[in-house]
Amino acid sequence: MKEKVLVAYGSTNGSTAEIADYVGEVLAEEGLAVDVRPASDVTDLASYGAVVLGGGLYGGRWHRDTRRFARRHRKALAELPVWLFSSGPLDPSASERDIPPAPGVQRVMNRIGPRGHLTFGGRLEGDVKGRIARMIVNSGDYRDFEQIGTWATTVARDLAVPEG
Repeated sequence: MKEKVLVAYGSTNGSTAEIADYVGEVLAEEGLAVDVRPASDVTDLASYGAVVLGGGLYGGRWHRDTRRFARRHRKALAELPVWLFSSGPLDPSASERDIPPAPGVQRVMNRIGPRGHLTFGGRLEGDVKGRIARMIVNSGDYRDFEQIGTWATTVARDLAVPEG
């Protein structure tokens, strides 16, 4: 694959951004050119040959920037190889079983036809935004970086296989 892979994300407190950074690192280790950027900063997909789009889940909804990105670029995304991820469960469930996409994420999937989606565990620590987030802060780090790395490696290998 000659073009870059975009890893775009929506993150409020940094946990999803760290997942996106790690996905980018794994893709780069697999020999791909990668840009990791906040979804709100991306204005054009013309220089990308594939997209990984991720968002934190807040109250069962994908991060606003991720939703807006998917809506704004829906036509281009429908033409590219795309993978989606969500992060958020503040318990070990995402490492124990496959969690179906949240309803809003499923709607995006129906519109753009991604090659896959996976939900990863989340983390909520430190000085967080929002009343509810402050109530559950420091509940633990449930991100499984081995699972994330395995998934990202699968994405990279899928991109290495010629289509057709």
